[in-house]
Amino acid sequence: MIGYFFYLFGGIILVLLLSAIRILREYQRGVIFLLGRFYKVKGPGFIIVIPLIQQMVRVDMRTIVMDVPTQDVISRDNVSVKVNAVVYFRVIDPAKAIIQVENFYEATSQLAQTTLRSVLGQHELDEMLAEREKLNLDIQAILDQQTDAWGIKVANVEIKHVDLDESMVRAIAKQAEAERERRAKVIHAEGEMQASEKLLMAARTLAQQPEAIQLRYLQTLTEIAGEKSSTIVFPLPIDLLKLRNEKEQ
Repeated sequence: MIGYFFYLFGGIILVLLLSAIRILREYQRGVIFLLGRFYKVKGPGFIIVIPLIQQMVRVDMRTIVMDVPTQDVISRDNVSVKVNAVVYFRVIDPAKAIIQVENFYEATSQLAQTTLRSVLGQHELDEMLAEREKLNLDIQAILDQQTDAWGIKVANVEIKHVDLDESMVRAIAKQAEAERERRAKVIHAEGEMQASEKLLMAARTLAQQPEAIQLRYLQTLTEIAGEKSSTIVFPLPIDLLKLRNEKEQ
């Protein structure tokens, strides 16, 4: 009977010793509680946790990639869009991540959703589409500040998709087409203005130099002669008419 008792006692001691041995990987830390109170953070590698007296909670220190579910956002110019994003964060203080918040992953996810709606709701649709990098930095800064008390570092935030209704897509397409037509008309008007200025300068130059008009006549005749036209009209210089009148007088 005594031998059986010692055998049983030895088995219990062996089980307790084996249960006290823990091995943590390089990216893991163990938050140790002694009789319910925080004791210390251990790891990585081989550690001892005293059974019944100490308890350990494992914490992953690697960067976590978290998808933010699609959120319905109303922009500042009252346009309804659906936006989703991805958040990159990691635990830098395992003790705070376990003690200060019940579930740091769920808490970060909920905070990311509300922050995404809040930040994007302060901007117009054009800003959401054109200034996505700036919005990413704004959301990341707010999340990083809020999660600092939980021992979490938000490294990056990326807005993945901004989805619009079909009616809004058609409206944006019409707006872009109208903008292209406006630019085309402005460019055409500027070209006409520049051409008229050049023509006015050419007319003034020809008016100051009568010989230039004669050269222009000859150039015009050369161009007409090169074409397949059946009739050629020769302009009569005004100087010849003046010379003839002088002789008759």
